[in-house]
Parts: sequence; structure tokens; C-alpha cells
Amino acid sequence: MQQTAAATGRTEMRPVKYHYADSFWCTYLVSVFAASIAETVTYPLDLTKTRLQIQGEAAATAVDAEGALKYRGMFATATGIIREEGALKLWQGITPALYRHLVYSGVRIVTYDALRKKLRNGKETFSLWQSALSGVGAGALAQWLASPADLVKVHVQMEGKRRAMGLEPRVHSAAHAFREIVSRGGVFGLWKGSVPNVQRAALVNLGDLTTYDTVKHFIMHKTGLPDCHVVHIMSSICAGLVAATMGTPADVVKTRIMNQPTDSSGRGLLYKGSIDCLQQTIGKEGFFALYKGFLPVWIRMAPWSLTFWLSFEQIRASLGASGY
Repeated sequence: MQQTAAATGRTEMRPVKYHYADSFWCTYLVSVFAASIAETVTYPLDLTKTRLQIQGEAAATAVDAEGALKYRGMFATATGIIREEGALKLWQGITPALYRHLVYSGVRIVTYDALRKKLRNGKETFSLWQSALSGVGAGALAQWLASPADLVKVHVQMEGKRRAMGLEPRVHSAAHAFREIVSRGGVFGLWKGSVPNVQRAALVNLGDLTTYDTVKHFIMHKTGLPDCHVVHIMSSICAGLVAATMGTPADVVKTRIMNQPTDSSGRGLLYKGSIDCLQQTIGKEGFFALYKGFLPVWIRMAPWSLTFWLSFEQIRASLGASGY
């Protein structure tokens, strides 16, 4: 005879019995798989965003005959890539991006979950500051570990533009980019730009994980809706907007530092560090240059967040896990 939820004390979010789908490794693998789906679907927007962010610092060389920037906006950049390099180039760099999620997405989800359980300490309530602390910590740790793959991805993404401008290609593949980075800066060269990268990830996950978790449970508590797709969609849309707003400035700095040329010792030739890059960007291009590429970041983060969370929650539900 089945017991009622009231008798067992079970709620939709807190299952009574442990299930393998709630385990560390299952949660890790499901998050990696869901992130890979989201990354593949939205990757062209990531490539467009990266090109836009580099555009300002390359203004002296990337100009047309009339003295105007060759690419001005998201749509013009995307169509220019298709016209000059081919449609498949919109997925240039997808391999290291997927490698990155093998580490990044798995670590950020399981770390956030572990911190959330630790801070909650068996209680049903989870305050905003606790969620924010968990999101920042999970994002920073995950990005630091995945920073080498992110650096390789940025190098590969920019090769199409260099070739279109008639410049000598720096790398020919993800493996070649990896070898070149190590040969120039050693193993530690793989973490070039890791400081702004970690800062960005901390802010993005403060926006994504914290917003999704907080909004989801707020909606369920205030409306009485079950843990369903409608709740997931509303929560992920909010998460994508907040994450894009908080993370774009750090993303611009991160991309420029990672893409800058280096000397034989692996030191950057354009910027001394993230603060110097921030100062130069604002000084030469104005404050709003920090939001260069915001539209594709937001347009990408909205469907990325939606695709990730829907896939993540659906896969977990099909395996019998509790709501996240």
C-alpha cells in the first residue's frame, strides 16, 4: 500500500530515498551532456560575440576602403563570416568548446549542489546570499580548471578572421593551438587570461545558477506550480538575462587578453593584465565598449540557458532523480 506524501513527509523537491541519478557522477555526466547539447545549438552566436569583442581593438587594421569598421553588428558579422569563410566556419572552435564543458559544466553543477547542501544543512530554506556564494564559488572553480580549453577555443575562433584579412595563420587546429601555447608560455601559459576568465565565470554563474535556483523555487512557492517545463522556461530566461548583464564586461576583457599576441616568453604585447585591459578599453573606446557583443551574448545565453536547463532537468527526471 502506497503512503501519501503527507505521511512520508516527502515533497517533490526532496525525495525520501536515495537514487543513483542523484549521485555525484550521474549529476556530473548529465550536466556535461546537457551542456554539450546547448553549446552545439548556440555556438555560432558565441563565435559572433568573440569576433565583435575583438573588433574594437583591431580597428586600425580591420577597416574597409571608406575607413569604417568592416563589421559593425551581430547580423553583419555573422553574415560576413558565412559569405567570406563559409557557413561551417560558424562552428569553428566547437571541439575545444565541448572539451571545456567536460570540465566546466560538470564541476560547476556538482560544486554548486555540494555547497548548497552544505550551507542549507538539512533546512528547506536557502537564502539569496547563500545561493550567491555557492554560485560564485562553483563558477570560479569550474572556470579555473577549464581555462586552458577556453584559451584554445578563442585562438581557433579568431583564425578565420585573420585569414580573411590576409594575415599569417597562427594555428591550424585545436591540437596545434594547444602545442603553440605551451611552446610559447609553458604549461602555465595555458592559464593566460585565467584571472578575468575566472572573474567572468563567477559573475556569470552568480547570474545563471543563483538566478535559476532562486527564481525557480520562488515561482513554485508563490504560484503553487509543480516542478515542470513552464517553471524551467521562466527561470532559465531570467537566468540568461542576468548572467549576460553581469558577465559581458569581464567576457570582453577575457577575450582580448586571451587573443592578444605574445612575445617569446609568453607575455602579452598589448595588455599587462586584466586591469590594464579594462583601463585601455574604457579609455580608447568608452565605457560601453565593455558591453560590445552584449546582444549576441544575451541572445546566446537565453537559448543556451533554456536548452541546458530543460535538457538537464528532463534527463534527470527520466532517470528518476529529484528536481534540481
